[in-house]
Amino acid sequence: MLYRTPELDSRDLSVLGEIEEMRTYLWHHLATKLRWDRPLRRRMAARAVAGSNTIEGYAATVDDVEAIMAGEQPLEAGDEVRDEVAGYQQALTYIQCLSDAPDFRYDAGLVNGLHFMMQHKHLTKRPGRWRNREVWINAPGRPDVRDYTAPDALEVPALMDEFITWLNEGDLDAPVHVRASMAHLNLVKIHPWHDGNGRMSRAVSTLVFAREALMPPEFSSIEEWLGYPNNTYAYYDVLKQVGGPAWSPERDTRPWIRFCLRAHHEQAQYARRLVDLQAAAWTTLEEAVAGEGRDERVLFALLPAFLGHRVRRALYQDDAELSEQAATRDIRLLCAADWLEQRGRARGTYYVAGPKTVSLRTRVTQDMGPLTDPYAD
Repeated sequence: MLYRTPELDSRDLSVLGEIEEMRTYLWHHLATKLRWDRPLRRRMAARAVAGSNTIEGYAATVDDVEAIMAGEQPLEAGDEVRDEVAGYQQALTYIQCLSDAPDFRYDAGLVNGLHFMMQHKHLTKRPGRWRNREVWINAPGRPDVRDYTAPDALEVPALMDEFITWLNEGDLDAPVHVRASMAHLNLVKIHPWHDGNGRMSRAVSTLVFAREALMPPEFSSIEEWLGYPNNTYAYYDVLKQVGGPAWSPERDTRPWIRFCLRAHHEQAQYARRLVDLQAAAWTTLEEAVAGEGRDERVLFALLPAFLGHRVRRALYQDDAELSEQAATRDIRLLCAADWLEQRGRARGTYYVAGPKTVSLRTRVTQDMGPLTDPYAD
């Protein structure tokens, strides 16, 4: 028996309706194939990867995660963090590819394969294989206190068979946000591997969304939202409340569903504001560079700087589809014209907004204000 999907009440259905409205808004904007669609998706994916790994103690800046995803050397993250990020990013890339895979079915080989991608650097922890010993979850910051003890290792194969059957056949009429949340809850409570269970649970939740093909996975994940400290603590609290101290699938899962719906709602609010901000920033920069007779392609270097991100030559080269020589020349000219400023040297070189770019920021408000909790009274 698995933790069961709760009945939704009118409040839950209302929140789901608001999420759907925001998702439709995003879908219409992304469907137009905006020129800055590709870097935006990469940035959103980097935010998700950074958030999920931060929960597990592998903290890296979004800029470093984006660099790792592009095959570049991170500026701050150490080797251990880089390996964890790279493994998780590989698994998420495969999940994105599975969004439109024909004749798709969940099976043990798939989930174990995703786990191996994430954990292949830790061969002593049996990556890609069910655990063969007891595991538990400690209270945050208290390694001597058990918050949850997972089912006995001998029970894992049968529980995972039931879970995979449910992924293929169970609650198919439930809204995708609810179904993805229940996949997350059940997998993290079964805890079928020695390590990496949290990241796998969040990744499988993203896969459930990806298979709906209603929205790019980068815009469906709540991993970024979960990675913020206050939300991380709340995440642990609700898992403890709903999951109990040991496997107890008879418990009420409504608090978990409401927690996840709130996360999806607030993440959708943020994604919508980010899309609006990038559209306004692109238009503002487009007008400015056109007045100087510059090619529109330089916006792929100026937009991230405008938004406060680091600009790497390799990423600009990729986004603008240029040769290394042409990309280097463009960035050099942008620095000379005060659009960008160089930081670092050699392999550690990156660029930030120059005086001209900074002066244009005042035309586009970047204060998004607080996000709205849809369940607040």
